[in-house]
Amino acid sequence: MIEALRTPDERFAGIVGWPYAPLYREDLEGYPGLRMHYVDEGPRDARLVFVCLHGEPTWGYLYRRMLPVFAAAGHRVLVPDLFGFGRSDKPVDDRAYTFAFHRDALKRFLEAFDLDDICLVVQDWGGLLGLTLPMDYPDRIRRLVVMNTGLGIGRSPGPGFEAWRAYAAAHPDLDVAGLMRRSCPELSPEEAAAYAAPFPDIRFKAGVRRFPELVPTRPDMPGVETGLHALEFLSGEWDGETFMAIGLRDPVLGEPVMRALQRRIRGCAEPMLLPEAGHFVQEWGEPVARAALAHFGLAAEP
Repeated sequence: MIEALRTPDERFAGIVGWPYAPLYREDLEGYPGLRMHYVDEGPRDARLVFVCLHGEPTWGYLYRRMLPVFAAAGHRVLVPDLFGFGRSDKPVDDRAYTFAFHRDALKRFLEAFDLDDICLVVQDWGGLLGLTLPMDYPDRIRRLVVMNTGLGIGRSPGPGFEAWRAYAAAHPDLDVAGLMRRSCPELSPEEAAAYAAPFPDIRFKAGVRRFPELVPTRPDMPGVETGLHALEFLSGEWDGETFMAIGLRDPVLGEPVMRALQRRIRGCAEPMLLPEAGHFVQEWGEPVARAALAHFGLAAEP
């Protein structure tokens, strides 16, 4: 059994813009004793299901501007919190967090729902992990919404990322609210506090500490082989639909990185460019969600 902490429910009381009832999976194969939180909105019998994957150091709250648009258009929306984040359990040992630990948990999550028509919505680590999943479920994952992210193929995104990795390593008790407000000055104090809600103190931040270290930026790192296989699949075998949106103010995973990824995803159309958006594109999520629905030819809210 993995020793883990569970953020007290009162930390999430009254969070602005997040009225959704918490739901949990405690039956993920290979993860005994660990509880994964998720939100499940929209019609349960909808054919198409949007599965929205967050990254570092966020949680499902990041999708509060996109989830209602997808659900109002008649689609089901699942938003899980990765282990170590949000309302999901948080292993206390930093060594518990590995690329395979998180990727396999997402696979077990998808399999638990037995979904047939999935649109993955990914950003940051949501993409590092999520973009490796279509090759395993080519008949289930048929659409992608891709925002400021990449695949771990043994190369660094550049000096901006290395500076972030060094900063994170030097601040093991990362000020999550402060980081989010620096990245998204438009956030209200209440919204910034909501991002920090899952982490009462440093003991709850093992996942936050570990994610920057785990990005597969060297050829010998875990996850590189998976990333390379995924890139090969997306370049040559992917026949689903892809919508891409790029926050142009992202100093690490901005337009140059995303344009390179666009060229490697077979059939990826011209991206939506967001001049005011930074790394956390979902903060501009309502127009992105509407544009994605229109791109896919799906019914949108009037």
